[in-house]
Order: sequence, then C-alpha cells, then structure tokens
Amino acid sequence: MSTLDSLALTCIPAQDEALRADIRAFLAQATRDMPAHIRARSWGGYSTEFSRQLGARGWIGMTLPPEYGGGGRSAFARYVLVEELLNFGAPVGSHWIADRQSAPLILKYGTEAQKQFYIPRVCRGEAFFCIGMSEPNAGSDLASVATRAVPNERGFLLNGQKIWTTNAHHCQYMIALVRTSGGPADRHKGLSQVIVDLSLPGVTVRPIEDLSGDRHFCEVFFDNVQLAPDALIGAEGQGWEQVTAELAYERSGPERLFSSIVLFDQWLDYVRTPAGRSDAAVLLAGKVLTQLAPLRAMSVAVQEKLTQGASPIVEAALVKELGTTLEQMIPAAIADALFAGDSEDIPVELLMTLKYVTEAAPSFSLRGGTRDILRGMIARGLGLR
Repeated sequence: MSTLDSLALTCIPAQDEALRADIRAFLAQATRDMPAHIRARSWGGYSTEFSRQLGARGWIGMTLPPEYGGGGRSAFARYVLVEELLNFGAPVGSHWIADRQSAPLILKYGTEAQKQFYIPRVCRGEAFFCIGMSEPNAGSDLASVATRAVPNERGFLLNGQKIWTTNAHHCQYMIALVRTSGGPADRHKGLSQVIVDLSLPGVTVRPIEDLSGDRHFCEVFFDNVQLAPDALIGAEGQGWEQVTAELAYERSGPERLFSSIVLFDQWLDYVRTPAGRSDAAVLLAGKVLTQLAPLRAMSVAVQEKLTQGASPIVEAALVKELGTTLEQMIPAAIADALFAGDSEDIPVELLMTLKYVTEAAPSFSLRGGTRDILRGMIARGLGLR
C-alpha cells in the first residue's frame, strides 16, 4: 500500500459535528465588530482576553484529559472548533501553539509534575508557548541546530539563538530543540527538547517586523540561561523523534488550508454583487473550491490517522505543501481578477484585506517547513528518492 492509499475518506463523527452550531453562534457575536482585514490575520491574530474566553468555555485543550483540566473530547471535536475559528478569523494566536502542540507534547513525553503544572494553565488560556526550532544559518535543515543546553550540577546551561519564533514576545514559555551532546555534524544524535521560561535571566526576545507591519516573528537569544533539571521533556537525546512526531500536528490541520479564507469569503461577497460578478470570477471561485474540498478531505483523513496513534509524517507534509500552495494562489488570483477590469467600485475593506493577505502570503510556505523540505519528504515517502 502506498502513502496515498493510506488516506481513507473520513467523516467527522456526528457528536463532534454537532458542536459547530454553538461555536458559530459564539464566534458570530465575538467577531461582529472586527473588520475583515483584522480577521484575516487568522491564527496570527492575538488576544489574551479572547483566549481566556475560550478557556472558560472548555474550548482550549479539548482533547486533553479532564484530570489535567482538559475536555476529554476527541481530536475531531477540536478539528471542528479550529475550522470555525479560522473561518471567522478569530484572534487565537496567543494560545494556538500551546493548545495544538505544546500541551499534547507535554502530555505524551512529560513527567507527571510537568503535566500537572503546565497543562491546566494552557487549558485555562493562561500559559502560552512558542516553538524554538529554526536557527540562523541553518536554513531549513532542522537537524543542524547549534543551540546547546549543556548539563551541569544545576540542570542545563543554555546558549544559542532561535529565529522566526512566532509570538515569542507574548509567550511565557518556549519548547526548544537543542543539543545536549555532540555537535551539528552528529545530525539527529544528541538532540533534546527543553522547556524554557522566557522570563529567565539571559533570555532576549526581539520581534521582527514583516511586510505587513506585523511583528509576530521573533529572534530569541540565550546567553548562559540556567535551566532547572525538570526543563527536559522526554528522554535526553530523543529530541529528533519527538519533534518529527510533533510536526505532524503542525502541518496537517485546517490552518494549512484556511489562511486566505477570510479574503476569499470577502471576495465572494463582492462577486455576488452586479459590480463584482463576471464569468472569469465565477470560474475562479469554482477553481478554488474544487481544490479546497479534496484538500480538506485529506486533512480530515490525516486527523483520523493521528487519532489512531499513527505518525503520518509524509501525509501531513503533503497536506501542508498542497494547502499552502492554494493559500498563496488565492490572493494572487483574486488580485488578477479584481484589476482585470473596472476597479472603481471595489469595496475598500476588500482591498485592505487583499493587501494584508498578499503581504503575508510568502510566509505561508515557510512556516511549519519550507516547500523544498516538504517536497523532499514527500518524494522519499513515495519511493522517488
């Protein structure tokens, strides 16, 4: 059986699908005063107040065990929630990574003390995490990270730098991939994951302003940061295995399909008017939807494999690569369609939304793994290299 054969058509269970109506009603009210160009930031938007509102409703940590403050629901319940959050453009960036990756990682590999301390705070919308993977001069070669956590009598002494770390300036914690032994030439050996309290002495966070004027990417510097022994997650030296499993969660969800969806919906509203409707616009709408529908089906199928305890690394990479290609096509194609004819009657809000998504779109194929890296993984999974 090939990798593609392993993705079976999957339906979201009825009990999880039933959550959608309540979620939509809440989000319609919560986002009613937010203009589209703000909502278009999607999971890059940031609001601690909104995150705490979700936590109070039990909508953070939905899949985590109740004994740690979670909802004990299936992964498909969270999938439904995430789809609606993204479709409405809710500002979920503060808790996004903690909910999607950090808390599940701690649940799987962490000690009981780590679970008891961090997971309930994540579920309440009080503890926010960022991911420390990428480094300068390492490109997309994650195995060549050089940041080191050297064991000492007090735990680990951390030195190095991370870059493109989303929302590090807003987070209390980072889960960082570091070297605890060996060197970059050892590749996967000697890598470990540690929890870094970003308030510790020696940690410096510098936001990076992007083309849109947003500052959600950051550089993070570690200068002799002393970590306690309980900073280590899982077994020392097993960081590569842990982080590759973690990336399947990051690469296969709705966030790899819907980064341009608020723009697409705004444009569809315009196309439904006499001023915006044309044969070319209708054809473009059909083109987008005929690509989006099978990609969503693939994403749901990957979710099913994750619920079964599998690690669909190649399948997740495939969803991410195809999904971000579509996400980047949408603003470019909409711009071409809008300016092909008379552009005098285009709503200003639609133009502002298009401007933001166009400026942000280059990052879609960088975050979570670059296009070249993903295509290499897919080729190996299909036996082509």
